[in-house]
Amino acid sequence: MRPLDNIRVLDLTRVVAGPYCTMILGDMGAEVIKIEHPDAGDDSRGFAPPYQGDQAAYYLSVNRNKKSLTLDLKSTRGKDILWTLIDDSDVVVENFRPGVMDRLGFGYEQVAARNKGIVYCAISGFGQTGPQRSRPGYDVVVQAESGIMDLTGPKDGAPHKVGTSIADLVTGQTAVNGILSALLVRAGTGTGQYIDISMLEAASALLTFNASMYFATGQSPTRRGNEHPSIVPYQTFRTQDHAWINLGIANDQHWQRFCAVVERDDLCTDARFAHAPDRVTHRDVLVPIVDEIIASRPRDVWIDILDAAGVPAAAIRTVAEVCESDVLRERGMIAEMPHPSAGVVRGIKSPLHLSQTPLDRYDAPPALGQHTDEILRERCGLGDDDIAALRADGTV
Repeated sequence: MRPLDNIRVLDLTRVVAGPYCTMILGDMGAEVIKIEHPDAGDDSRGFAPPYQGDQAAYYLSVNRNKKSLTLDLKSTRGKDILWTLIDDSDVVVENFRPGVMDRLGFGYEQVAARNKGIVYCAISGFGQTGPQRSRPGYDVVVQAESGIMDLTGPKDGAPHKVGTSIADLVTGQTAVNGILSALLVRAGTGTGQYIDISMLEAASALLTFNASMYFATGQSPTRRGNEHPSIVPYQTFRTQDHAWINLGIANDQHWQRFCAVVERDDLCTDARFAHAPDRVTHRDVLVPIVDEIIASRPRDVWIDILDAAGVPAAAIRTVAEVCESDVLRERGMIAEMPHPSAGVVRGIKSPLHLSQTPLDRYDAPPALGQHTDEILRERCGLGDDDIAALRADGTV
C-alpha cells in the first residue's frame, strides 16, 4: 500500500510545475491520467535534445508513474470523455492560463457542480486574480519577478538564474501540499475545494530571511555571490587541485574546530574573529586568510579532514557525481524504469522514506497516448469499435 492508493488524479498540465506536482502524487500511489492533445502532447516532449531513444530527456524527468490519454478537449466527444473521467476522480490539476478552463466548460464551479468532492488545483504564473493574472508563467520569468535572480550571481556582476528550475519545482511541491491538505479536509467533510497556486507566490515565499532583512531594515539585500550576509566563513573556496568546496561554519564551535584542524589557533584568539558577529564585521580580512588555507590541499583531502573534525563542509559536485554517488545508490534512490522505446529510463526517486507505506513503485513516463485504449475501456466503458471511431475523427 502507498499513501494515495485509490486516489484518482486527472492531470491537465504540461511543461514542469504541474507535471512535477502530479508526478509526486503518482509516486505516492495515486492513479494519474495525463491528458494530452493527440497531435504533440505535452510541450516538454519537444524540449530536446538530448533524447533517450525517441523521448526527450526533459519530458522523462517529471512524468513517471502516470498514464497518457490523448484527448481533444475542444471536440464534443472529447468533452464527454473528460466528464466521464471527472465524475469518478478525486483531483483535477490544470495549469492553463486563468480563464481557459472556464471557456472549455471545465472550470471549478462547473466541475464541482457534478462532483462535490473534487479537489481542483489551478496552477498559474501570477494567480487566478489580480492585475497580472494573464501573464504566462515560465520558470525564467518567475525567477526574475520573484527576486530570486536579483539575489543570485556575483556581487559585481549580472543577476543569474538558479541552475535548476527552482520556481517550477517549488510551485509543484506547493501544489502537492495544497492538494494533500484539501484531501485531508475532504475526509472529514466530504467536500472538495479549489486551490489557487501562483508560481510567483511560491517562489517569493522562498525569500524567507532575505525578505525578513528587508522588512527589518527597509534595505533590499543585494547579490553576494557565494557569500552569506550574516555568517562567515559560509561560502565557496577553491582547493589545491582547482576544485571547489563549501564551508558552512555557522557558529563559534564550528569555528574553533576549524582553527584546530588547520592548526591556526591564532585565528581563534584574534578578537576580530572570535565570535560570529566579529567574523561578519571583519569578513574582508578573514576570507582571504581562509582562501589561502583551503588552497593548500586537494578537495577530497579537505572533505575527509573537515568531516572527521566535525566542521560542516562539502565538495561542490557535478550532476554526474551526484547521480553516480554511493550515497544515492546505497540508499536505493535510483529508479530504473523499462520504457517501450527509450530502453531503461533512470531517475532519482522520491526522497520520502515511509516505514509503513513505502513509495516502492516507479513506472517509466508514458509514451504519447500509451494508455488511451486501456483508459477508454476501463474508465469509460468503450469498446474497440468506439475507440476506432474516436481515433478516426481525431478525438483521441
